[in-house]
Amino acid sequence: MTAPLRIAVAGCTGRMGHMLIEAVQAADDCVLAGALDREGSPALGHDAAAFLGQASGVAITADLRAALQGADALIDFTRPEGTMAHLAVCRELGVKLVIGTTGFSDEQKAQIRAAGQDIAIVMAPNMSVGVNVVMRLLDMAARALSEGYDIEIIEAHHRHKVDAPSGTALAMGEVVAGALGRDLKTCAVYGREGVTGERDPSTIGFATVRGGDIVGDHTVLFAGTGERIEVTHKSSSRATYAQGSLRAVRFLAGRPAGLFDMNDVLGLG
Repeated sequence: MTAPLRIAVAGCTGRMGHMLIEAVQAADDCVLAGALDREGSPALGHDAAAFLGQASGVAITADLRAALQGADALIDFTRPEGTMAHLAVCRELGVKLVIGTTGFSDEQKAQIRAAGQDIAIVMAPNMSVGVNVVMRLLDMAARALSEGYDIEIIEAHHRHKVDAPSGTALAMGEVVAGALGRDLKTCAVYGREGVTGERDPSTIGFATVRGGDIVGDHTVLFAGTGERIEVTHKSSSRATYAQGSLRAVRFLAGRPAGLFDMNDVLGLG
């Protein structure tokens, strides 16, 4: 019988951290090996699965090395500065890494690529299987609707999200821009106010909504003359991100190094 995958979770007391722990606890082929939270958290020392009414035998710690002891992989949905610190130690210890954090700078992305020479990493702005299928649909739609259609990306998230536009919205923009032979850095418009003049047809617009407990809604609008095509994905639960993350961990098993994304995990090419 194959030994279960030993998984550590960063940010274990957050909304996503709880979903990840619940998914690990329910998976037959995974076991919780570590639970990491910030220094000073009132949860330190408590069982990581206590919120489920379960005992995992894993105490929440702020000691990264302790959380990674014996772990096969770390799943990280935290903040860029935290993920980069975790990356350095994972690289040193040979622990695989699944990164769902967004908002990285170009320099930080370069450091992650460099770490992929030594350890196996899956990095994706969205771990949802459905979202990654939508990415492929957007590539197809953008190529077919390359002339005569204005493109706008609208995303909505809960009031606690700190970055905008979302990493998923930006990834959608990258897919569409790539399919059209454009550079998103030069064609993106992130806000409109006042007298803006007519819309430049070569641009890709972004609109951001923040409020309530919206898990994550994304729509890419192709607006033409006489018709509109909308490609939409709506998340009703973070469970889809957790399940996608476990698929990423399973994909990394047996891979010694390399930087991968969800297209690799899902076999989408």
